[in-house]
Amino acid sequence: MTDNYLLRLYKKCLKYPGGRWLFSTMFARKAPYFATIKPRIQVLEPNFCQLTFKKRKAVQNHIGTVHAIAVCNGMEMAMGAVAEASIPKHLRWLPKGMNVEYLAKTTSDVTIEAKASEQTWHPGDQLIEVVARRADDTVVAKGHITIYVSNKK
Repeated sequence: MTDNYLLRLYKKCLKYPGGRWLFSTMFARKAPYFATIKPRIQVLEPNFCQLTFKKRKAVQNHIGTVHAIAVCNGMEMAMGAVAEASIPKHLRWLPKGMNVEYLAKTTSDVTIEAKASEQTWHPGDQLIEVVARRADDTVVAKGHITIYVSNKK
């Protein structure tokens, strides 16, 4: 088993009924705005996170599709989970910027994936890839979130 606190918690939660919901709820409490989309982390492992959230009135815009900012909120949460689950203990990270292209209307539930690599976890500006898809697998948004990685003091 890994020594990463977040991966340990995720694996522990998965042993219980509703474990993904429980873990996702606890993680979203770290940054309460994440909870507004009612996300569910489906997969969490080093350098990869997949989360989903449902299309519902609270995340829709004036034309009845999922609001772009709700999608970005999910992207940021997935990135944060990847960073916390992957970064070596001697490093820390801070979000620095987000670059997103909106490619299609989000007319259904949403699946978001965030990906990093072993090369991400070195001091300096690093990119984490984020992609959002609707239920028919159409990419609705993609981009990257820049994080600044530095040594802990």
